[in-house]
Amino acid sequence: MKVTSVNSLARGSIRIKTKLAPNGRIVIPAVIREKMGFASGDTLLLEVEDGVLRVESFDARLARIQDELVELVGPERLLSDELIAERRAEAWREQVEADRERQAMQEHARKAG
Repeated sequence: MKVTSVNSLARGSIRIKTKLAPNGRIVIPAVIREKMGFASGDTLLLEVEDGVLRVESFDARLARIQDELVELVGPERLLSDELIAERRAEAWREQVEADRERQAMQEHARKAG
C-alpha cells in the first residue's frame, strides 16, 4: 500500500492520502497508528456515519464510555451496588407475594377440607 501524501493540519490533525487494495484492505500508516495509539493485535471498531469511516480502538471506546458514565452519575456512585440493592428488593417482594399465595392456598385447602 502506497501512501501518496501526508499533511499536518491544525490541532495536531493528520491527513493522509492512500489507496484501497483490490482485496478491500487498507494499511493504516505508522504516523496515524502512533497518533492513535494502535498496536498490532488491537481490536478496532469501525463505524460509518454520513459517509465517513471512523476507526477507534476498543479500549479507547470503552474508556470514553466509562468517562461519560462517570460524568453522568458521578464518581462516588456505584451503579452495580444500586442494581444489586434493586434486585434484592425485587426478590424480597417476590418472596412476600409467594408466601401470601401459599398462605391463601393453605387457608383455602383448610376451609375446603
